Amino acid sequence: MNELLLVVTIAGQRVALPAASVESVVELDALIPVPRAAPHVAGLSALRSRVLTVIDCRRALALGSSDVGSGLCEAAVVEIEGHHYALIVDSVEDVVEAIADPVPVRAAMGPGWEHVSVGLVETEEGALLLIDVGALVEGVEAKAA
Repeated sequence: MNELLLVVTIAGQRVALPAASVESVVELDALIPVPRAAPHVAGLSALRSRVLTVIDCRRALALGSSDVGSGLCEAAVVEIEGHHYALIVDSVEDVVEAIADPVPVRAAMGPGWEHVSVGLVETEEGALLLIDVGALVEGVEAKAA
């Protein structure tokens, strides 16, 4: 496969994002609330003269919420259909290479993880859940609708 993956932690779980989907990794400090936005939209932020819609990954997975009010938040910036999003994660670890193509997960993970899962991908550090960033931006509410 030889695809590069960004290893991040979301809700205490190490997972992988396709590195080709990630423009940058940033620290966000100020979020502007968006009235009537979906619950997993934490707010808006600015980065290099661009407006970012900030997604709380924990909320997008229906796993509680991130503590966005206590200072800096680590985020992976992605672009989907011309719109920029910052995905708030617990931490960013490293970039690794996938050894093989993703394989289906053969266990119950919960509705949030199942909604965003592409499959398990093997790396030098072991198997990681590969995340569909588009599904993460949609949030688990999109599946229920």
